[in-house]
Amino acid sequence: MSTSRTPPTRSDYVSWRTATTRWRDDDAYGHLNNATYYELFDTAVNAYLYEATGLDVRALPQIGVVAETGCRYFREIGFPEPIEMGLVVDKVGTSSIVYRIGLFQGSSDQAAAEGRFVHVYVDNSRGAGDRPVTPMPDVVRAAVVRLLRPA
Repeated sequence: MSTSRTPPTRSDYVSWRTATTRWRDDDAYGHLNNATYYELFDTAVNAYLYEATGLDVRALPQIGVVAETGCRYFREIGFPEPIEMGLVVDKVGTSSIVYRIGLFQGSSDQAAAEGRFVHVYVDNSRGAGDRPVTPMPDVVRAAVVRLLRPA
């Protein structure tokens, strides 16, 4: 994720999903609670993996655990409008994937927020607290390389 304060645009993302907002998603100030942004990032990534692989990714021999997250906020969003989530992959390593997720609400071409989400793959039989020891499953790699943006 760059340090630029210029919001990314819809053309920066490869895959899309829409989430409905709920009354409880807003905080006391009437805009989306910070924790909800991270729930949306997690949902965008894992729903894509489920659909693209056709598998329960929690049952694979190697599982992706979240090693890093971040969010840049550009403008407020919240209930009741739906949120469109754009997904792109910046890097696919041997045991890790770096995703970016743009959140859009309304007709604006600019993201209201952008998240960085890093999965690191660990041996599922040894527990999620392990360091990366094996490459990610081939089925996951095949699914995420489709999200890479050409250089």
